[in-house]
Formats: sequence, C-alpha cells, structure tokens
Amino acid sequence: MRNIITLFFCGLCAVAIQAQELNATVTIDAEQTGQPNYQVFRTLEDQLTEFLNNTTWTNREFKNQERIDCNFTLIISSFESTSFSGSLQVQSSRTVFNSTYDSPMYNYNDRQFNFEYSEFQPLVFNINTFDSNLVSVLAYHVYTLIGLDADSFAPNGGDEFFVIAKQIVNNAASSNFSGWKATDGSQSRYRYNDAIVSNVYQEYRDALYTYHRLGLDRMESNTREGKLKIIDAIAQLKSVNDRRPNSYLLRTFFDAKSDEITSIFSGGPQVDINTLVTNLNRIAPTRRSNWSNIRL
Repeated sequence: MRNIITLFFCGLCAVAIQAQELNATVTIDAEQTGQPNYQVFRTLEDQLTEFLNNTTWTNREFKNQERIDCNFTLIISSFESTSFSGSLQVQSSRTVFNSTYDSPMYNYNDRQFNFEYSEFQPLVFNINTFDSNLVSVLAYHVYTLIGLDADSFAPNGGDEFFVIAKQIVNNAASSNFSGWKATDGSQSRYRYNDAIVSNVYQEYRDALYTYHRLGLDRMESNTREGKLKIIDAIAQLKSVNDRRPNSYLLRTFFDAKSDEITSIFSGGPQVDINTLVTNLNRIAPTRRSNWSNIRL
C-alpha cells in the first residue's frame, strides 16, 4: 500500500511525492518487547522512512548531494494494542566542504516518547494542529536538525526552522504526552527549543557557523586557520556556559562533537591549545577523558 503523506504548511496543502531535504535511515529496535519480529514494527519502519524522506519539509531546493544524512533509531520498550512506549535517538551529520568527511551535527536521545499507532494509518503532519505524537515528535526533530544544518552555513540560517519547531511544541503542549511542556524536566524537547530560539544562547548559534563554515570548511585549504576558528567557536560556547552553566543545549553539542574535537586537535599543524583545553574542561567537565588526549 502506497502511503500518501500530506504536509500542511502556512495554510497550504502539498502532497509529498519525491525526496527533498533528508536522507533518513529509520531503525526500529523492538527486542525489549519480546516480539521483535512482529509485523507492525516492520510496517512502522517502512512508513516512517517514507514519511521522513518523501515529505517536502521546506520551500528550499536540495540537490541529492545536499540532502542531510540522518538516523532515527526508535527503541520500543513496550506496547499494548495501538499504544507504544520507548525512546528515540536522532543523529544527523553535515559534509565538510571539499572532503568526504561527515561532521556530526545533532545527537539527541529523546527518552520521553510514547505514541499511538495503528498499522498502515496515514501519517499526516499539520503545522497548525496536534494530531499525532508520533508525527509531531518526528517533525520537531526534522525541523531542529534542518535548522542546525542551516546555522552551520549562514549566521542564524536556521531561524525559520526553529520557529516551526517552536510552533510544534506550542501545539503539543496541551496534549497528555511528555516532553512538550516546561514542567517536563530539564532534558525535554521544550527545553531544547526554548534555548535555541532565545537570545540568551545567541553565541551558541554563532559558534555553529564559526565552527563549521569558518573552521571545518577551511581545514582542507588551511588546516591551521581552520583549527584557530574552531578554538574561537569554543570560546563563544564558553560565553554561553558562563551565563547558563551545564545547559542542555551545550550537553547535546558535546554529545555530538567531543570525539571530533579531540581528533582535530590531536595532530596536524600546531596551535596554542592551552586556552582551548581550559575552556573545554570548564564547559564539558564530564568529557575530561577526551580533552586529556588533546596534544600540541
């Protein structure tokens, strides 16, 4: 059965008929249920893959090589009839200019994930209403990762996408599902979005551009200059940390970037790393084992 996914955006209705922004891989892990081969999980995996890859999420044109590589791993811990509980790991990456290297951008473990699903039900996203927690959670993460990708190419390039994610949060706030409200803890979809659209965290978004466009994208032509720009980006993140220590936004950044930063500063042209290591230890002290491997 071919599923038709309809996207309502800004009052306009459009049928998604071809891949646009994402190159998404979906994995359903249902081992914890004791019925990992249950057909509904395979159907859900196929439907989510089609939904994510065949929906036109923006009005921008993406060439095939520009599509954002991302992974959605849904771990089902329990289910009963049409009610499912579990967690969702969302990861995305960005290709570095003039290289084959993919830099990790988004690494979010969404533990507040319950949803209703009947096999073969249409997956419909309506920007103006909350109809399905499954669809809303996926759409929220899609617009967030597109926004982060856009921020890495242009200052505040992700504005419009974070605003859409904010609207999804607002629409879902009156539902009975967790993760959408200020009272749902410090590691929720609400908290992440509230931070990313706040001026208090502007340096965080500035750092995304500095780190990727001015830093990583220059590594091939001028490795030393690229490394210096990445040091500047970490200094921008320190400014955020000085105001909001141990923020969820910064934790998710280093969940994605710790290994990459360690690798960048463990070889190649030498730069002064003293301030860098001091800043990293202050911003992300739980990653000290990574930072101890940074060498001149």
